[in-house]
Amino acid sequence: MRIARVYKKEAVIDVDAVDLALLDPLITKYKGKKGNVIPLLQGAQEMFGFIPRAAFEYIAAGTGLPLSDMFGVATFYAQFRLKPVGKHIIKVCHGTACHVQNANEITESIEEALKLKDGETTEDRLFTLESVACLGCCSLAPVMMIGDQTYGKLTGNAAVKVIKNIRLAENN
Repeated sequence: MRIARVYKKEAVIDVDAVDLALLDPLITKYKGKKGNVIPLLQGAQEMFGFIPRAAFEYIAAGTGLPLSDMFGVATFYAQFRLKPVGKHIIKVCHGTACHVQNANEITESIEEALKLKDGETTEDRLFTLESVACLGCCSLAPVMMIGDQTYGKLTGNAAVKVIKNIRLAENN
């Protein structure tokens, strides 16, 4: 029996909304320099919040770097994003200390409240949920981080309350 693969359709990003000319100073700064791939990709991601396919192509055309080299770097390092993320990235620690303090409850509560899975972004692009290996706040376990703010000694309900407060603040 043959099993048919089911492919998830990716959201189409409006390439017209991305002003690729913003990359020109970055390309000028790093063109021809050794070790330029990472700073070019970091700069593109800083501008757009992720690295759209069109940005890869624009950088390749402007620098002569092979697309395959840039994609190889971007997919190897976890810091690079190839899809848009939310305004607020929720990082839930799943390191040992947090795991034994029930970090799974936090992730599951957030998934239920925001109607998304780990690694996904809400439709309004306000939140992205990420499980991370460690946030280095073991004494606060279980912990999550949203932007630069750390929240510790959490329960699932407390985590959801933090997110609801952020959503309320965004709507005001």
